[in-house]
Amino acid sequence: MAEITIRAVEGARDRKAFVDFAFSHNRSDPNWVPPLKTEVHGLLDPRTNPWFEHAEARLFLAERDGKIVGRISAQVDQLVLEHMGAGLGQWGMLEAVDEAVAHALLHRAESWLKGRDMTRSMGPFSLSIWDEPGLLVKGHDHPPTVMMGHNRPEYEAWVERYGYEGVKDLYTYEVPIADGFPPIVGRIVASGEKNPRIRIRKVDKSKFDQEAELILGILNDAWSDNWGFIPLTPSEIAYAGKKLKPIVFEDLIRVAEVDGEPVAFMMTLPDLNEFTRDLDGRLFPFGWAKLLWRLRNPKVRSTRVPLMGVVKRLQASRLASQLAFMLVEHIRRDAISVYGATRGEFGWVLEDNGPMRSLSDALEARINKVYRIYEKAL
Repeated sequence: MAEITIRAVEGARDRKAFVDFAFSHNRSDPNWVPPLKTEVHGLLDPRTNPWFEHAEARLFLAERDGKIVGRISAQVDQLVLEHMGAGLGQWGMLEAVDEAVAHALLHRAESWLKGRDMTRSMGPFSLSIWDEPGLLVKGHDHPPTVMMGHNRPEYEAWVERYGYEGVKDLYTYEVPIADGFPPIVGRIVASGEKNPRIRIRKVDKSKFDQEAELILGILNDAWSDNWGFIPLTPSEIAYAGKKLKPIVFEDLIRVAEVDGEPVAFMMTLPDLNEFTRDLDGRLFPFGWAKLLWRLRNPKVRSTRVPLMGVVKRLQASRLASQLAFMLVEHIRRDAISVYGATRGEFGWVLEDNGPMRSLSDALEARINKVYRIYEKAL
């Protein structure tokens, strides 16, 4: 077999090849959903993505006989070093045609990390834990929902045979929503709705910047003790808000207030993969018009809850559980009546997040996908 050459991405042509390889490589997979290429390029561009204000990344391409056969990223994030420990480098965005290519790419990523004095390698992250973390190891038989990753099943064995061990599993949960939740959930919600101290409100899109800052502020507080938590910076909050604004629907994002104070939220998105899958990653010349038309009155089978949180001081209290059930139920009603959804998905959820797993059990949800994060000493 011909020699594998690994080279760093240099310039716009290489970046285009890096992005495009995922399309050619995964086109035959019926459950792979093409991302919007403009979004991927924006993620990788230091001029647009404020993640690069505290991190650096290097992209690599693998070639054999002059043909691109794989790709990978390697990254060092100063906030990761601060919050997860010194010497922790990361990799992600792995695609490879075979195991030899995958191992060559991992070797090159590790070499780059060691050159920056990293002593551990963890991945995959594309590029951060807020983007698409983890390698899909269960659930390859159905497509991902919006903002979740998908990869070929053989990658799991390839990564593990290169010396990586799983350190954390991330779950997504699927739950049918058309017929409501178990009676105990209904009783908890009804009790909360009779409590004058509690208010569940929709977000106000006319005050989008303030609402985004409020929600992401609760998120930073609520998730601060979670494994892998990296706080969003003010510029990242602004960037996330700008990206989310076109796909925010007021009745799918709710804030819970107690005595007038916002203390919890739940963000739900229509599964935009149902709208973008046939665009093949292209917004131009006609994809943008199609997407805008579909977003005017979105009807979807599935919705996804990517984010929810209760302020830390209320966590582990009965009130926190009640607020969570109320947020879920209020959004469920509109997801069905307004958007036609019959299925909900929420996650990712850390394998050791007891409160969220208890919530999932109460809703009779089932784990439908597992994403695994790996680590290796360098």
